[in-house]
Amino acid sequence: MDRIMISNNISEWFYLYNKDIYHFLVYYMGSSDVEDLVQEVFIRAIKGFEHYRKESSPKTWLFAIARNVGIDEIRKKTRSRMKQKIGFFDEQSDKETPETILQLNENNRLLYQAIQSLKANYREVIILRGIKEFSVSETASVLNWNENKVRITYHRALKTLQKVKGGFSL
Repeated sequence: MDRIMISNNISEWFYLYNKDIYHFLVYYMGSSDVEDLVQEVFIRAIKGFEHYRKESSPKTWLFAIARNVGIDEIRKKTRSRMKQKIGFFDEQSDKETPETILQLNENNRLLYQAIQSLKANYREVIILRGIKEFSVSETASVLNWNENKVRITYHRALKTLQKVKGGFSL
C-alpha cells in the first residue's frame, strides 16, 4: 500500500479521533498523563495498517488498538511494581503528584477512582458505552464481544459503579 495514502488516512483519523482516544485512555488508565499512549496508538495503527479491514470502522479499530495499548501499559506498570517490591529498582512512587490531583476537579477524581476500582471488563464497557457513548455494536467490535454480552456487562457494571460511587450514574 502507498505510504502517502497510509499517512493521509492516519493523519485524518488522528484529527478526528485523537481527543476521544485521549479521554478513553485517561479513564482506562486513571491518569491524565497518557499523551505518549495516544501517540503509541497511532504508531501501531501505522504499523498495522495492512491489517485494517476497509469494511470496519476506523474509530472502533483505533479504540481496539487503544485498549490493547492500555492493557500493555498496565502490564508494564505491574511488572515494574513487582520488580520494585523485590528490590530490583530504587523506590519510586507510582502515585500521582499533588499537582496532578489538583488539576482534576473533585467529581472527576472520584469518578476516576470509582472506575479504576471496577474489574477490567466492567471498566472497559463503562468507558466505551457510558463515557465515550459508543453504540452497543461499536463497543462489541472494540471489545471483540457479542452485543448481548455488551448489554449485560454494561448493566452489571453500572450497578456495581453505583454501589462503589454511592448512587453515581452515567
